[in-house]
Amino acid sequence: MDKILVLGSTGNIGWPIVKQLAAEDDVDVVAGIYHTASEAMKQLGVETRHFDFLNSATFEVALKGVNKIFFVRPPELAKPQKDMLPFLTAVKKHGIDQIVFVSLIGVEKNPMVPHRKIERMITDMDLPHTFIRPSFFMQNLTSTHLQDIQQNRDLFVPAGHSKTSFIDARDIAAVAVTVLRDPKYLGQALAITGPEAITYKQAAQIMTTELGVPITYSKPSLLKFRHTMIQRGIKKEFVNVMVMLYVITQLGNAKTVNHTIETVLHRPATTFTEFVRDNRKLFLNQQ
Repeated sequence: MDKILVLGSTGNIGWPIVKQLAAEDDVDVVAGIYHTASEAMKQLGVETRHFDFLNSATFEVALKGVNKIFFVRPPELAKPQKDMLPFLTAVKKHGIDQIVFVSLIGVEKNPMVPHRKIERMITDMDLPHTFIRPSFFMQNLTSTHLQDIQQNRDLFVPAGHSKTSFIDARDIAAVAVTVLRDPKYLGQALAITGPEAITYKQAAQIMTTELGVPITYSKPSLLKFRHTMIQRGIKKEFVNVMVMLYVITQLGNAKTVNHTIETVLHRPATTFTEFVRDNRKLFLNQQ
């Protein structure tokens, strides 16, 4: 029986993974948590273990008895050599059947982004792995960019006129569960996208229709975006990674559309319209 450690277990991808795995009879799931377990986590009844990428004292306890690991890079950790290598070294020493890492689509062409550096660490260590390389998360709009949507009814995103094949994090989670349960995906790197590529202007139009209020796309410059985010107190390293990713977007590298989700999950990918509809109350600040 697999014992799977899910790191980032309360996040947009990790939480759906924990819930899906907890519903299966032939797997044990361990939720790695940084803070105290939430009430929802307690009600689910899964085992929780304290984990912190920056605290090596948490590694041994978190890994005990585990044979598979799922993780994402916490956005605030932008220096893989310092932030991730100690944990991956502990994983190598522990021994593992599979590590599943959520990377970024097109990352093999962009050696400077943290995701690619982490991939290289994993492959250089010969860790059995599966990489999931999604396009931009729809959930970026319900986290990083939510303040501007709620307060200003605006998409404050420096993407220019470029297109993005937005993907729902819930679809990423479903793919992750599949690759953790099916050995045929071992050693693969799966690029996954949403069902279509749209501009942020089109995204604003869809949001306007679904939310019933005008949503604009102000199309800030990269410098204005960076300055504004830093002024808001967001860590400079995190902002710099965001700027780097939006440079990639402006170059047209985020518009790829494929049908990997349909192949893996045997169902269509979630559309942007469905995502906005599901999060209507949040966007309108009604919850």
